[in-house]
Amino acid sequence: MNNKYSIKKKLTAMVLGGLLTMSLASGVALAADTVDLTLDDSIELALKNNQDIQQSLSDMETAKWALKEAEGSNGVSIALSSDNERVGGNYYNSYANKDKDFNNTLSASLPIYTGGKNEGNIKKSKIGIDVAALDLENEKQTVKLNVTKDYYTILKDRSLVRVKQDSVNDYTEQLKNTTAKYNAGTVAKLDVLTSQVNLVDAQQSLVSAENDYKLSVATFNNIIGLPIDTDVTIHDELRYEKYDIALDDCVMYAQQHRPDGIAAIKAIKQEEASIKVAQAGQKPQVSLEASDYFDDTTFLGDQTNKWGVGVSVSWNLFDSNVTNSQIKTAEVAKIKAESVAKQTWDTVQLDVRTAYLDMITAEKNIPTTKAAVAEAQEAYKVAQVRYVAGVGTNADVMDEQVALTTAQTNYIQALYDYNTSKATLDKAMGLQVDLDASKYNDNAKIQPDTTKNK
Repeated sequence: MNNKYSIKKKLTAMVLGGLLTMSLASGVALAADTVDLTLDDSIELALKNNQDIQQSLSDMETAKWALKEAEGSNGVSIALSSDNERVGGNYYNSYANKDKDFNNTLSASLPIYTGGKNEGNIKKSKIGIDVAALDLENEKQTVKLNVTKDYYTILKDRSLVRVKQDSVNDYTEQLKNTTAKYNAGTVAKLDVLTSQVNLVDAQQSLVSAENDYKLSVATFNNIIGLPIDTDVTIHDELRYEKYDIALDDCVMYAQQHRPDGIAAIKAIKQEEASIKVAQAGQKPQVSLEASDYFDDTTFLGDQTNKWGVGVSVSWNLFDSNVTNSQIKTAEVAKIKAESVAKQTWDTVQLDVRTAYLDMITAEKNIPTTKAAVAEAQEAYKVAQVRYVAGVGTNADVMDEQVALTTAQTNYIQALYDYNTSKATLDKAMGLQVDLDASKYNDNAKIQPDTTKNK
């Protein structure tokens, strides 16, 4: 699937025209006109409207500002302090001759050596930006999967509505035949009653199928950000397209591209930086200091003024085990991150294998269920002909109709399972939406081309 999707001009015009907005006058959502959508269109809409993605974008901004903050700790800081006192006593009255005293200090500081604290915080923040980018990509891949599944659910439910409608039509026709035969005195009243019962059952099944279709459309509209009652038109059909990548290649691809797996490794690097930051508490802190001191009876006066420039060194020799505890906490956090990363990568491999095997199973069911449909259609026609000719029974026709509906349903389900399993496999492999996660993987290798399967 292309990384950049194109929304049709008609949909864009509708959005800009306000057809998909809320009615300010009544407070009721306006029903949108019919919208033609492809799968690519649907994914693009969801990526723009999904709130989880918006939250991930906010996390990305937060990570960027955190880096700015960490980098700023290595720069010059300037501070102005001032205090104002009302003074008295013999000294001030006899010699200073003032009853107010403003003390002001302008100071500047530039860190020279922090024991690795500032460098560690900057490294953590840079990794944090990478993690935020990977989390955003993972969220986008999840949204793409959910939209794709809901899209295929619409296709499945719409196909089932057709099957149920065909069944109603067949039972209606059979009821006409049995009624005609009953009126001619060639069959018993039981045939008519049985046909009527089966027709009612088929009509109820059709109503349920139509309701399922409406619900699938509403669910789909919700995830892509359209009003729930939007009438969506999809010209696609469930189909079978061969997936030509071997399981081992899929696993290898996932190892290089799964954003959540790569982010888990990055988290270990962050904890390693946290250990360095904590260890800095056991090392001296050196900074370049400059100050200007002045006081007067008015703010920022200059009667008394002195300045100084020098190097400040501080070293925490004993802090009741506070720094050591911070180091141990960071080390434990790293151990936990390593465990989470291992669990994540185990899950990655399981996800790929599960989706792949589900896809293969569905793929094997497609030809068998398709053949069963052809056989059931032929058997139903034969049963109809035999019944009209008077050599078959109404029960034979009913049985073959049930078998036909079942075969058609199984075929549709196999196609649905195959396509959704393929979409799940794409997600399990970490197939790119916007970000090439492998660029964040230090061990990235050349992987098989999957563009033909998008």
